[in-house]
Amino acid sequence: MSNRKNLPADAKKIVLVPLGKLKKSPKNVRKMPHTKADIQSLAASIAAVGMLQYPVVEPEIGPRGKQTGCYLVNAGEGRRLAQQLRVKRKEIKADEPIPCLLDTEHSATEISLAENAIRCDMHPADQYEAFAKLHNEEGKSAEDIAARFGVTAAEVRQRLKLGAVSPKLMTLYRKGELNLSQLSAFAITEDHERQEQVWKALPRFNSNREAILHALSEGQVRSSDRRALLVGTKAYEAAGGSITRDLFDPEGGGFFTDAALLDRLAREKLQASGGEIAKEGWRWVTAEIEFDREATASMRRVFAKPVKLSAKQRKKLHQLEIRHDAIIDRYPDGEVPDGVAAKLARIEAAIEALRLQEYRKQDLALAGAFVTLAHDGAIRVERGLIRPEDEPKKAKDKAGGEGEQPDGPQPLSEKLVAELTAHRTAALRNELAQHPETALLTVVHALALAAFYNGREASCVEIVGKRTWLSSQAPGIDEAPAETQIAVRQDMWAKRLPKDQGKLWNFVKELSEADRMLLLAHCVSFSVNALQVRGHGDEALAHAGLLAKEVSLDMTAYWQPSAANYFSRVSKDNIIEALRESGAENVEAIVRLKKAAMADAAEATVAGKGWLPAVLREI
Repeated sequence: MSNRKNLPADAKKIVLVPLGKLKKSPKNVRKMPHTKADIQSLAASIAAVGMLQYPVVEPEIGPRGKQTGCYLVNAGEGRRLAQQLRVKRKEIKADEPIPCLLDTEHSATEISLAENAIRCDMHPADQYEAFAKLHNEEGKSAEDIAARFGVTAAEVRQRLKLGAVSPKLMTLYRKGELNLSQLSAFAITEDHERQEQVWKALPRFNSNREAILHALSEGQVRSSDRRALLVGTKAYEAAGGSITRDLFDPEGGGFFTDAALLDRLAREKLQASGGEIAKEGWRWVTAEIEFDREATASMRRVFAKPVKLSAKQRKKLHQLEIRHDAIIDRYPDGEVPDGVAAKLARIEAAIEALRLQEYRKQDLALAGAFVTLAHDGAIRVERGLIRPEDEPKKAKDKAGGEGEQPDGPQPLSEKLVAELTAHRTAALRNELAQHPETALLTVVHALALAAFYNGREASCVEIVGKRTWLSSQAPGIDEAPAETQIAVRQDMWAKRLPKDQGKLWNFVKELSEADRMLLLAHCVSFSVNALQVRGHGDEALAHAGLLAKEVSLDMTAYWQPSAANYFSRVSKDNIIEALRESGAENVEAIVRLKKAAMADAAEATVAGKGWLPAVLREI
């Protein structure tokens, strides 16, 4: 307790204290300082409606027990700081008289604790509805409300949207049966009946924000869709289209409500680009939103050839390359200063200008081009594709030139490809072990290759008895279905075989033909190596494909995609490709999720659909 011997008799009353005479009290129990946003909000509120609750103060007592003329703020430090902010803004004077409640009767600590601890904040829903009332009934704009409560106009618009959600859903929010993320999704529309229908129809295990948005925007197109990115909001709205904005999307997205109009505008823009591409002299040009991979599967591809340079141009190119390499060598860590980086960029542009490529006239006369959309809404052109019917008679037998890596999903990492094909190898081994006739055929094939063609590399069966251990490529594969079945079979034969290897010959000789074939199949299966890793030839992998067909390998019985073993380890484009190939209906909703959530959602969505990555389908 402070020394109160010189305090006035009236210990509790309203006093006017010059702002400069108010000080922070050391007895205030709040130790965490107010945030900048808190102070700004208080200052705005005080400026708009005044100070609704007065600071509680007591006189400051000096070293000799006398009052200093200043007052300590035991409760209301935020209001004191807000008034000081108003001084800085020149809204009030530095000595502005501040009404305060003088309380010397109670403990300063108790007063401070009571104000900070014994309070009941209003539910956020009450604020949303109150903002809506100020806007709808009192005609205050979002900017007016923002100024009065120290928040941004954008935040006010969000709260006005929330305040316009169905009262039934708002009641569920107050009860805790609906969270803020879900509530914000319903704010995409003002149709209360539709909001309530969607909430009633959605299963509770899949009623997150994305699922709600997907249901409410059925038939509409996300602003992040490649068609929307190509056309743009200005062109779409100029053509009469409307956009439903999602104020809670940090990227400022929304939904294009007229999908048919958007499709038409996208096709028109693609066709216009196709017209420009046709001027290059191609035999045909096709402009479509979707790139028809099936149509191009039978097409041969030709590529542009470097333009022959003159002696002068070759000399210039050589000089530019020397200058470029000299700069790169000077900064081995890659951290090039801005000025040097600009110079390097100019040199690289000059080099590219000299490294021109063009298609041969005979190729232009035969080939065509597809004009389509990339995932980011950019125009994508696939040139140099020759249809089978356009092939010259002599060239038809040579069709099937090298392919070009398409845009879109990125190639899988070497590590992931090795892991996936480890599972494929285990599965192939298990199936081969159950097909003795095929195993025998495999042995004969491998031996014949070595004896007559010097082609041991063309077989995936390492018949010398070498066993490739798969756990180094795929941790945990020993618990996988294929390896588990193989282990059981191994134990069964181990129990039957003689302990003395010298007796093995007679044991095998005395086996029935059926048992001998099963043992052969089991042993041969260990030598299968269908891993897709560096150093393992394409011919062996091609043979693995033939072997898989022979044993009717079904990889869905051995491996299922999950977030852990696939989706969290590939790009978002790969996930999108998987969802679309599996026939998922909620792709657009999942695309908006963050990577981790997207991977989990993809696992749940493709479960049971029999989808496999291409590397497991190719065999």
